[in-house]
Amino acid sequence: MVSTQLIQVAVFLAAAAIAAPLGRFFRMGAVLGYLAAGVVIGPYILGPLYRLNNVESILQFGEFGVVLLLFVIGLELRPIRLWAMRSAIFGMGSAQLAATSLVLAAIGIAFGLNFGQALFIGLGLSLSSTAFALQVLEEKGEINTRHGRLAFSVLLFQDLAAIPLIALVPLFAAGGSDQPAMDLRAGVLAIFTIIGVIVAGRFLLSRLYRIIAATGVREAMTASALLTVVGVALVMEAAGLSAALGSFIAGALLADSEYRHQIEADIAPFEGLLLAVFFIAIGMSIDLSVVVAEPLELIAIVIGLVAVKAAILYGLGRWWGLKREPARRLGLVISQGGEFAFVLFAAGVAAHVIGQHLADLLVLAVTLSMAATPLLLLVDETIFRALEPEKPEYEMPPEGDQHVIVAGFGRFGQIVARVLRARRIPFTALDSNIEQVDFVKRFGSRIYYGDAGRLDILRAAGADKARAFVLAIDDVDASLRVAEMVRKHFPDLPVYARARDRIHVHKLMDLGVGIIERETFLSALELTRRLLRGLGFSEPEVKRLLATFKRQDEKRLYDDYKYYNDLEKVRANARTAAVELEELFAQDVEDLKLPEVEPTLVGAERRDGRRSAGSPRKDG
Repeated sequence: MVSTQLIQVAVFLAAAAIAAPLGRFFRMGAVLGYLAAGVVIGPYILGPLYRLNNVESILQFGEFGVVLLLFVIGLELRPIRLWAMRSAIFGMGSAQLAATSLVLAAIGIAFGLNFGQALFIGLGLSLSSTAFALQVLEEKGEINTRHGRLAFSVLLFQDLAAIPLIALVPLFAAGGSDQPAMDLRAGVLAIFTIIGVIVAGRFLLSRLYRIIAATGVREAMTASALLTVVGVALVMEAAGLSAALGSFIAGALLADSEYRHQIEADIAPFEGLLLAVFFIAIGMSIDLSVVVAEPLELIAIVIGLVAVKAAILYGLGRWWGLKREPARRLGLVISQGGEFAFVLFAAGVAAHVIGQHLADLLVLAVTLSMAATPLLLLVDETIFRALEPEKPEYEMPPEGDQHVIVAGFGRFGQIVARVLRARRIPFTALDSNIEQVDFVKRFGSRIYYGDAGRLDILRAAGADKARAFVLAIDDVDASLRVAEMVRKHFPDLPVYARARDRIHVHKLMDLGVGIIERETFLSALELTRRLLRGLGFSEPEVKRLLATFKRQDEKRLYDDYKYYNDLEKVRANARTAAVELEELFAQDVEDLKLPEVEPTLVGAERRDGRRSAGSPRKDG
């Protein structure tokens, strides 16, 4: 006889395996796919077929995925960075919580609720879903953007605020409650528990992982990482605190550990699978009978909740310095209700703050608001960005004289600018990525938002008076467009260009640019020099070998320029990248014509990581 539990596990695994790919295929996101799968396999559709009994227990199990998610977030957020975010966490976070709660409470009072009930519901609905929002931000690649970091700050403050809110539930009761109002001893216990977790984690966790890592047993590292999360969650829950908050603290304490990446890699599979269970369980918990019985009330609550939160967050984002589009994304991504609302409303029913029917309606509205988030973001991407693309005005840099213009202020351009600044050589940096400009400006660098391919921007930057023009733009097409503009209108201005590859070099040469460096060529030669020294070759021999290689490669590069536009010649010389590389290798051997030398392991490192006998290695 087939086990019922195995059937249920198979259904969940099938839902998780199918839902995420389908969600991404239809551009809805994995989270919405999980929610839809939860509705399908829930108690109102397929649940009776495989004897689904208790959705609540599945949801509680899936909440461990949220705990693991916050642990991983803590691992990536070093305490020094958390301290640097304090103004956003407590400034933006508290402003959002207060403003949203008061507006929603005012709406509740207008619909006949007393002040205590209205404020309680407003506080509960002001909380957003940490797991949901962070998962969506990660899927969209926006977790490290400025609005993504602000969203995380708000969510972190909400998680911190949820604990005292749950403790204060009896104070909202209209006619009193059988439960004690607030236990001072419980508050003191909570504070000492947090301090104890921080102290123990600071002084014990790294030492524990060091001992386990020394055994070389990978499974032990995985088990210890999971034990850390479970252990901290048990301690925090025993003290009446949030297990998610405890796991975040534990992760943050390990953020500076040398085992951080190993722990994160071990935790990741469990985190992803349990988060899938959590979102599927939320979809299963949607009570379709309420949807059928009171659709208009439910839709009104969802629209009102999302609209109020999104509008307040948009305003706060603009006040915090975000542009229109990032502020809109911030408002949409955390406009939903949160999983803490489930706990808060359940506690409210037990304390007789709100009735069971109202709590069920609010819980369903929170769930549907989660499902609405990916759809709203999709609408934003397909409609608002197409109709109202934000084009901030370019900045007009001050005219310079006898300075250097650096076009493109990424990693390459920043190195050039740092050297110029160290030698007090004036420069003007231009970049067309507004986020890059905002980021670099915070560190005091002189950079202006502008397209170096526009003549008015170049004139404003003083290209007619500049000593040199550094073309450090990463995008090949943009680089060629800027080079053409500079060579056409400022023919006497020396151009020093960065090229991505050999074809890019040839196209720049077509435009009359003569000083060109391939972006990885010199760094690759330097690494090869160190490699050869490590293999035991003498320094003079290494210099001679690399100098010959560099000379022959550059000669071949410029020789190839004569026919790089000849498609037949190109096809004949390199049918595939592998054939071209093979030809280059063969030609290298012929060009260099150096006697073969058997490299020694004197001063080199052996495969076991220890040094062999002999003189110490020199890196030149």
